[in-house]
Amino acid sequence: MASVAVGCVNAALTLAQAWLVAHAIAGVFATRTLDGVGTAAAMLAAVFVGKAALGWAGDWLAQRASAAVKSQLRRDIVTARLARPLDAGAASGGLITLVTQGLDALDGYYAKYLPQLVLAVTVPLIIGVAILTADLTSAIIVALTLPLIPVFMALVGWTTEARTQKRWRVQTRLANHFADLVAGLPTLQVFGRARAQLEGLRRTQSAHRAETMATLRLSFLSALVLELLSTLSVALVAVTIGFRVVAGDLDLATALFVLVLAPEAYLPVRQVGAHYHDAADGTAAAASAFALIEGADQDGGSGHRPSPAPAPDRAGSASLVAVRDLGHTYPGADDPAVAGVTFDVTPGAFVVLTGPSGGGKTTVLNALLGFLEPTAGSVLVDGHRLDATTLPAWRRRVAYVGQNPGMVNGDVAGNVRLGFPAATDDQVRDALRDAGAPELAPDHSVGDDGEGLSSGERRRVATARALLRIRLGGADVLLLDEPTAGLDSGAEIALLDTLRSSGVTAVVVSHRRRVIERADAVVRIEPADPREDVR
Repeated sequence: MASVAVGCVNAALTLAQAWLVAHAIAGVFATRTLDGVGTAAAMLAAVFVGKAALGWAGDWLAQRASAAVKSQLRRDIVTARLARPLDAGAASGGLITLVTQGLDALDGYYAKYLPQLVLAVTVPLIIGVAILTADLTSAIIVALTLPLIPVFMALVGWTTEARTQKRWRVQTRLANHFADLVAGLPTLQVFGRARAQLEGLRRTQSAHRAETMATLRLSFLSALVLELLSTLSVALVAVTIGFRVVAGDLDLATALFVLVLAPEAYLPVRQVGAHYHDAADGTAAAASAFALIEGADQDGGSGHRPSPAPAPDRAGSASLVAVRDLGHTYPGADDPAVAGVTFDVTPGAFVVLTGPSGGGKTTVLNALLGFLEPTAGSVLVDGHRLDATTLPAWRRRVAYVGQNPGMVNGDVAGNVRLGFPAATDDQVRDALRDAGAPELAPDHSVGDDGEGLSSGERRRVATARALLRIRLGGADVLLLDEPTAGLDSGAEIALLDTLRSSGVTAVVVSHRRRVIERADAVVRIEPADPREDVR
């Protein structure tokens, strides 16, 4: 609104500019002298300075608004992603493209298109009233020709929107393709398939180039159409004014005043069409952002409502965690990933979830973490349903190690200290030793996404991080997904001894015999559909 106010004041200065120019030139022809030209030139200079200052202020205000909106959208996207970390609809490559290049394109929408859209209503009205007070005939011509530009602009806009949406999809596919290719490059290189991926990448790149050029071509052609319409409209005003001045029906000062103002009446509407192309990429990215943000508000992202929580019985009330008839069907799936799972976890118990691959063990663990809301049954913590109200307090009590633990750029000690930032060097070494990784030096370099560590070392670093969170960070529940995978028998035994001696409550997903033998309780989870047993 501030940008629009600045634009309206700028339009008023344009009226002053037109009046000064018209009367100065008409005065020279009327008097055959240059009297008053110096004063008019000084006043015109002041008008130009004012317009320059207003132009800077308008751009500054628009950029501030755009920066605020982009910052809010990025926070909302991160919040939505953290609320649904298992959402497969937002691959990392596309997500990075969205929050960087995609949302940066909103500058064209908020800094240019949106203010200009309002100015396309206010400025022609201001200019039109000024022309009407000076010359009725010219005002009628402007009023009849001005609506032609929005009509053609709408026709061009529909085509541009469809083309831009298609280009955004191709760009996102290219980003995902490239990110997946880089992530899998070591494996492709081992099997000699890295070079074979070049053809697929070239095809995706070629499709992106073709869509980008088609969008640019449409943008240039539409700009030509709008410029041609406005030029012909101004020419129509100029021709009629010329004949009327020659005939003596219109004085020179009024004619010049209208001629200077006529292009200014069409300019704001024409600029809307030009800035629409600047905004198209941003609005396409914003649509993807809103789809991601609004999806986090749905129940578990699936549209299903979980069944009412049963009243806990005596055994359930004595349990730290009680899982009752838990089931979950992922969006778009016909059959549930897991169904009918019931078990209790008492304080200090070591519970192992086992069963065939694909049976839903990780899904159950994700439900315990609150990463998904089950579509059937419930999870109770201390007798209360695990939901948005109880989840923050529950997560403060939990230390988690997944199958593919996250790592940050730095060193091993920095990644272990994510469990408790104030841990000393000795405490970090003790955690690494108890996690089965005494050979890992705390200052060992770790690159992006765990580069420099094997998959087994990543699990051990993450387990050490979880141990710090248990010992020093106030957590009292361990949730582990295949924590001993990649460990030799000695390291596996040492880790199990550490977990058992700590007295912490643990829920572990594992197929390993030694882990199952050490368990206080074993919960076998079978596939909801027996055909899914892929052992």
